[in-house]
Amino acid sequence: MAATTTFTVALLLLLLLVAAPNAAKGNSFTVELIHRDSTRSPLSSHPDLSKPQRVRNAAARSLDRARSLERRLGLSSSVVSPMDAEAPVTADSGAYLVHVSLGTPAFPIVAIADTGSDVIWTQCQPCADCYTQTAPMFDPKSSTTYREISCSSETCTSLTDEGTSCSSDADVCHYQVTYGDGSNTSGDMATETLTLDSTAGRKVALPKTIFGCSHEGGGTFSPNASGIVGLGGGAASLVSQLGSTTGGKFSYCLASFGDDKPSTLTFGQSAAVSGGVSTPLLTDPRNPTFYFLRLDAISVGTKKIAFTGASGGGGGGNIIIDSGTTLTIVPKGVLSELADAVSSQVSGGTPVQVQGLDTCFEVEDSGSFEAPTLTMHFDGGADVELKTGNTFVEAEENVVCLAFAGSASLAIYGNVAQQNFRVGYDLKGETLSFEPADCTAGSSA
Repeated sequence: MAATTTFTVALLLLLLLVAAPNAAKGNSFTVELIHRDSTRSPLSSHPDLSKPQRVRNAAARSLDRARSLERRLGLSSSVVSPMDAEAPVTADSGAYLVHVSLGTPAFPIVAIADTGSDVIWTQCQPCADCYTQTAPMFDPKSSTTYREISCSSETCTSLTDEGTSCSSDADVCHYQVTYGDGSNTSGDMATETLTLDSTAGRKVALPKTIFGCSHEGGGTFSPNASGIVGLGGGAASLVSQLGSTTGGKFSYCLASFGDDKPSTLTFGQSAAVSGGVSTPLLTDPRNPTFYFLRLDAISVGTKKIAFTGASGGGGGGNIIIDSGTTLTIVPKGVLSELADAVSSQVSGGTPVQVQGLDTCFEVEDSGSFEAPTLTMHFDGGADVELKTGNTFVEAEENVVCLAFAGSASLAIYGNVAQQNFRVGYDLKGETLSFEPADCTAGSSA
């Protein structure tokens, strides 16, 4: 889950722009993101699982991920997660993945991507002490564009906060990342060309991307993934490497989980969200990986609940926006008020208990179930109105549950609440925008 060096991934694609320092400013392209529980995902060990089972698996991982983020932020672990027995949680718990190619000639890999991580890495040959990986492993000796980073270089010395150090036996920059569950990866820092297919059908090659070539690692990583790409705000992330290449803009559009269709990630000027609402995008200098927002209140119908009790970042934020966490995590006091308000306004559903989820209803006829509208009131007057699909998940056949969980103080705006919105990050303008969209429509950028 959350790496000590922060990194779990769910938007790996961003790495592509980062790698293109010579690309024209404002150059745009879009890539596909595949949900790890999709039937199209190589990480779905049981593609025949029903939608409710896949939803429960995703919820289980997100709760464990939230506990890892608590540890990363120095908070006591308090997220309730009685679902662990249902879905094994791995250190690479990000929700989305992408197919990319590494090196010259291009070598295909599958990586998990996420806005909650920094370091980019993949397992490399030779790797005698690594976790089991079913896919072929990248061999840096077979690539003409692989270059190790010198330990004495400015690049290596600038990344010391990200786990880099000087190699004891050679002038090679070394990295090491340890996750909250004890899983770890270490190896050499290098630069390489990353290539990706855009939705427009063209190849996007990004030379000189800084990444970790892992020669040692172990723990709970999935054997069907080839690595992780961090897209957080830390110095080692792809976002930070991008510089002015994309004008500091990227956006994603996450399709509904039940649609089993790919989502999209866009970079550059085309990523700008011109409609919808915007709120300040905040960072904490002590934890630069995470993107913080400030949430003032949540309305359930006409009842407004003040958002209190969340431990915020040093930049004034009180909730992390994270594409890798399925549920939205709120302080337990807020969750209690939220659950009461929702329960009092629901019609067409009978309250039932479901392990690991809160506020569930058995629905005999989906057409008769009516739930109140939830509105998230973010700082700056950014009111985001959520549909039923953003606030409830199908946990069992004919049973829906509130897509929220409780914590003592941690708050995370999860990906169910973000589905079917274009979520735009403007790092230079320090704003984040939400615009309702049909995310199954795709993009040709």
